[in-house]
Amino acid sequence: MHINWKSWTHVTKLDPDKHLAPEQIREVVTSGTDALMLSGTLNVTRKNMQELLRQVAEYGLPLVVEPACPEAVIDDGFDLLFVPSVMNSRNVEWIVGKHTQWVAQHEIDWDHVVPEAYIVLNPDSSVGRVTDANCAITAREAAAYAMVADRYFHFPIIYIEYSGRYGDPRVVRAVCEALDSAVLYYGGGIDSPEKAAEMARYADTIVVGNAVYEKGIDVLKATVNAVS
Repeated sequence: MHINWKSWTHVTKLDPDKHLAPEQIREVVTSGTDALMLSGTLNVTRKNMQELLRQVAEYGLPLVVEPACPEAVIDDGFDLLFVPSVMNSRNVEWIVGKHTQWVAQHEIDWDHVVPEAYIVLNPDSSVGRVTDANCAITAREAAAYAMVADRYFHFPIIYIEYSGRYGDPRVVRAVCEALDSAVLYYGGGIDSPEKAAEMARYADTIVVGNAVYEKGIDVLKATVNAVS
């Protein structure tokens, strides 16, 4: 089945290390969101990723697995594998190193792989700390990272990640204006329709994650309606 991920405007990110009751999962998948992304930074294992996948697979919504490390990659049951490289990491392991380990250890179905160029901008986030991301960059520098990822390395997705904190729309706008062909994702702190609409002015796709667990399903639905 062909998945037109470039047309998505709203993606809901679910963390394998967090718990939702079956009725909450049902409400998430019927909220109007375009797809589910199964992703987390801490305590993500093959086992809990497979369990979350099992819980959501029956509903037929497009499923994206975004592994935090090669050990968390599962082999089937999903539609797409979004593989991030953290462009502003100080450690090459998070740009290409762990990816090389993964390729060396697995048979890859490349038809299901979509590379992502992450620009992580919250130094207090788990992903910022784990990947040693240089988050103290200006809007112009963020746009430069994005341009290199888009026009030099030809990543199909540029992902601005504030992870748990609402970001600076001026940064997202600068990145948007720098891009040529990549799809722009934004994630971080979207917990209201107003924030969803503001970031959707510049990002092609917004990602809502923590709000599902902290604010509830009604807020998730409101963010969907704000960008529909």
